[in-house]
Amino acid sequence: MKLSEHDVELFYRLMIGLQFFVNCEKNIIPYITTHAVYEELSIEKKSKVRSKVYNHPELIDAFVQKNPENFSEEELNIIAGWKNYIQGDFFIERFLKKHTIFIMEDQVYAVHGLHNSFEEMIHRSRLPFYVNTVLLPFKGKIIYDGMFEGRNVYFGGGVKRDLKERYMRAKQNDRIIASLDNAPQTSNKKQAATPAKDWQAELNELAGKAKKLRGGASQPPLHSPAFSLVKASVEFAQLAVEEPPDLDALYRALHKVDRATSKVEKVLDRVE
Repeated sequence: MKLSEHDVELFYRLMIGLQFFVNCEKNIIPYITTHAVYEELSIEKKSKVRSKVYNHPELIDAFVQKNPENFSEEELNIIAGWKNYIQGDFFIERFLKKHTIFIMEDQVYAVHGLHNSFEEMIHRSRLPFYVNTVLLPFKGKIIYDGMFEGRNVYFGGGVKRDLKERYMRAKQNDRIIASLDNAPQTSNKKQAATPAKDWQAELNELAGKAKKLRGGASQPPLHSPAFSLVKASVEFAQLAVEEPPDLDALYRALHKVDRATSKVEKVLDRVE
């Protein structure tokens, strides 16, 4: 959930170079003549330079054009990509093995930490955690810019359920944003590259067997509704594996499953 030490050092070298340039160009913090002096500034003072960078992205273009730090072309491309930043308030919804989930409205981002993973900085019991920060593209990943302000707010079950649903919806539809480059990538590459198994033959076979299931007066009362539930479930599964899915047909089939389930529950409730 965090960058390698090499990439962290690279990020800070590029960011300090950019901010030092902007400070010199705009004379935001006077008398800063070296990188070392700038790095020793307080977070509050650096935040003024940081704001100038994001509020005036043309300064990024100016830095890339002048290249006062003699950065390589690859390094300049990284900095140029920072114009695609996302700034604002985010919910940190969960920690995953490879990244941390940030949510802003309906957008769900897969974000990497820098020196520390977010799980090392924020106790899991505090999730969802509300933060203000800036997300940046970095070598095909999303990182934060090294500064974030936590909001001391605790959320109830309703907010937690809503955020979980936003995450699950994004995950199911393969739209978790894993890159802020010009061609954004989703985080679910493996699923997109692996074709789904064709279950139609097996389900058709099950449907044929399910048709033979019959309840009757001579059988226990539970058999008939249980068999109806099996048939409705198989029908729903057959529709579920069709491509593209017919949502209207799926909802109609799901209602059959619900009705069959209700009948099973009534029979069970009558058992003495």
